[in-house]
Amino acid sequence: MKKVLALAILALSVFAANAQTAWTLDNAHSNVKFSVSHMVISELEGNFKKYSAVVTSDKSDFSDLQVTFTIEANSVNTENEGRDKHLASDDFFNSEKFPQIIFKSTSVKMGKNGDFELTGNLTMKGVTKKVTWKSHFNGVTKDPYGNTRAGFKSTLTINRQDYGLAWSKSLDSGGAVVGDDVTITVTTEITKK
Repeated sequence: MKKVLALAILALSVFAANAQTAWTLDNAHSNVKFSVSHMVISELEGNFKKYSAVVTSDKSDFSDLQVTFTIEANSVNTENEGRDKHLASDDFFNSEKFPQIIFKSTSVKMGKNGDFELTGNLTMKGVTKKVTWKSHFNGVTKDPYGNTRAGFKSTLTINRQDYGLAWSKSLDSGGAVVGDDVTITVTTEITKK
């Protein structure tokens, strides 16, 4: 019995030593935006209305940051109902078959003055590819209620064709109705649990 108790205490102490501090995403003060070229001469912007994150980190500079960020594909919003339905269709996200876009971090490379690179796997429309976000840690503060908050901004440019978001039409003047390169910007505010 003593051996079992000792093993249980040892297992709990190892778990506690490896446990990281959890943070909660504040959706009211976060956003997920994207932009893409439209007809070569302009740029279309949009966002996603529904997303969640699991965030852990113990270090004050977040150099041990671990993130799983999930976006609901059918929450795409460009302020145009017809276009949003098209984006949710198989021409783009196929949100009925692939309801979520998921990023899971695998490593952090710290830079200077709050800049860092967050590398991981981005899965969209059933395709997973390794990506690296250019990120900035904006710092930590206490809110009026005594909660510890941290803020980040991360940017990534992907080629949508790599993920099977292939719809487009060619213009007579050259170029395409929708560009291939999509810039995604995620601004997050998290609260320490």
